Amino acid sequence: MTESDAEDRKPQSDEARSAFVPPSGVVTQAPPVEEESSTTSEFALPKGYGAPHTPLADSEGSAFNTPRTYSSRDAPPAFTPPAGIPRVDLIKDAPWQDRMRTMLRMPVADRPVPETVQKTEDEGPAVPRVLDLTLRVGELLLAGGEGAEDVDAAMFAVCRSYGLDRCEPNVTFTLLSISYQPSLVDDPVTASRTVRRRGTDYTRLAAVYQLVDDISDDEIEVSLEEAYRRLAEIRRNRHPYSGWVLTLATGLLAGAASVLVGGDIIVFVAAVVGAMLGDRLAWLCAGRGLPEFYQFTVAAMPAAAIGAALTIAHVDVRASAVITGGLFALLPGRALVAGVQDGLTGYYITASARLLEVMYFYVGIVIGVLVILYFGVTLGAQLNPDAALLSTNRPLWQIGASMLLTLAFAVLLQQERSTVLVVTLNGGVAWSVYGAMHYAGGISPVASTAVAAGLVGLFGQLMSRYRFASALPYTTAAIGPLLPGSATYFGLLAIAQNDVDEGLVQLTKAAALAMAIAIGMNLGSEISRLFLRLPGATAGARRAAKRTRGF
Repeated sequence: MTESDAEDRKPQSDEARSAFVPPSGVVTQAPPVEEESSTTSEFALPKGYGAPHTPLADSEGSAFNTPRTYSSRDAPPAFTPPAGIPRVDLIKDAPWQDRMRTMLRMPVADRPVPETVQKTEDEGPAVPRVLDLTLRVGELLLAGGEGAEDVDAAMFAVCRSYGLDRCEPNVTFTLLSISYQPSLVDDPVTASRTVRRRGTDYTRLAAVYQLVDDISDDEIEVSLEEAYRRLAEIRRNRHPYSGWVLTLATGLLAGAASVLVGGDIIVFVAAVVGAMLGDRLAWLCAGRGLPEFYQFTVAAMPAAAIGAALTIAHVDVRASAVITGGLFALLPGRALVAGVQDGLTGYYITASARLLEVMYFYVGIVIGVLVILYFGVTLGAQLNPDAALLSTNRPLWQIGASMLLTLAFAVLLQQERSTVLVVTLNGGVAWSVYGAMHYAGGISPVASTAVAAGLVGLFGQLMSRYRFASALPYTTAAIGPLLPGSATYFGLLAIAQNDVDEGLVQLTKAAALAMAIAIGMNLGSEISRLFLRLPGATAGARRAAKRTRGF
C-alpha cells in the first residue's frame, strides 16, 4: 500500500465534507449546461410536469388552457376558409346608389377594399378637403328633401371615390357628420355640418346627383378642384322658375284640384284666385322672417274665405270644392313621404323630425281654415259636411285635372323641364288606377290610394335607375292628385260645426290616406329592388332588413 492510498483511506473532517457532495458509490449525471443565448417563455410548462388534458371542474379557467370542448379531430373551421374569403363583387354597371346602399348595409369588416376612382396626390388624398366636399354634397341633398339613406349613399360614394374607405357618414334631420379612421392605430378625423336652410329645387338636386355619378365613374376624371367648382356652380344657379311663375302654378294646382273633386269653371277661377292670394301672403310673411308655421296658417285663409263668401252670397257653386282645392296646394306631401321613407329604412331620428315638421304644418293649415270656417258659420254660411264632392260621371275631366295638378306641382318643385312631361303622365296614370279601383271596383279609398302610390313609386325607381338620378322628380309631383284634401276639409268643417266626433273620424281618414301614400311609394321602390339584380351576388340578402324583426 502506498502512501497515497493510505492518505485516501484516512477519515475526513466535518469541515472537509459538503452537504451537496454526493456520497461515494453514487453515480450522478451532470446536468446539461444551457447556453446563454437560449430563450425561454414564461408560459412554457416546466419539464416533468404533466398537464391534464381537461381541467378540473372547480378549477379556475385560464386563457392558456385548452378549451374543454376542443378536440383536434373535431376542430371548428378556421376563421379564413381554405379557399379564401368570398369576394364581394360589385357590378360596375349598377347605379351608384345601389352599390353604395349594398356596402352601407354590410358590416365594416365585410366591405370590399375600395379602388380609388379619382386621382389624388402622391402622398394620398387630402382628407380634410374630401370630408368637406362630402359634407357639402350631403347638405345640398338633405336640404332638397332627399331621404336619409340616399344622402348616406351619396356621401359614402364621394369618400370611396377619393380613396377614403373607412368612412362612416351619419345623417340626421339638421346635422351631417362623417368620421374617417386612417388605420387602427391612427386617430379618427371627424367633421360635421349643420343644415340651417331648406329649399325645394329638384333641378339642383338632379345636378348634385349628376356630380356624384361622375365622381363615382372610373372613366370620368373629376379632381377635387373640379368637384368644388361644379358644386359652387350648382349653388349659384338660379331657380328655373321665378316667384310669380310659382304663384301661378299654385293657383293652377288649386283650380285643378277643385275640378278634380267636382267643381265647375266658377269654382276653378275662385280656387285659383284664393290660392294665389294665399301664396302671396305667405311670401310676404317669409320676407318678414315669420316661421313656416305661420306662413301655412296665413296661406290657408284666402281660399277658405272665398268659399265661405260664395256661400253667404248665395252663389250656386260648390264652395266646398274651392276650399278643398286650396288645401291641395298646401298639404305637405313631399315631407310626409320623406319622413315615412326614413322610418321604413331605419333612420328613426330623422323620420321623427320630419313627421314632427309635417304635424306642425298640418296644425298651421288646420288653424287657418278653422278660423275662417268659424266666422263663416257664424255669419250664416251654409256649408254642408255631407255634400258629395267627387263626381263619378266625369272620368275624362278628372284625368285631365289630375294631369294639370301634377304639372303645376312639378313647377312648384322646380323640376327640370325634361322631367315635367314624364311625371305629368305618371300622375294621370296614378289617378286612373285610383279611380278604376275605387269608383268602378268599389274598393276602399285607402287601399286604392296605396296601390296607386305603389305604382308611382315603382315607376319612379325604374326611371331613377335608368337615368342614374334621384327618384323624387318622378314621384313627388305624381302623388299630388292622391293627397287627402277633401277628407281634411270635411274633418275641419265638422269640428267648426261642433261635431267633434265626425271631425276626428274624417281627420283620421285623412291621416290614413296620407300614410297609404307614403307607404305605397316606399313599397313600390322596394319591390323594384327586390326583383331587379343588385350588386354583390355573394352578399345576397339585405342584412339591414333584420333590424325590425325583433332579433
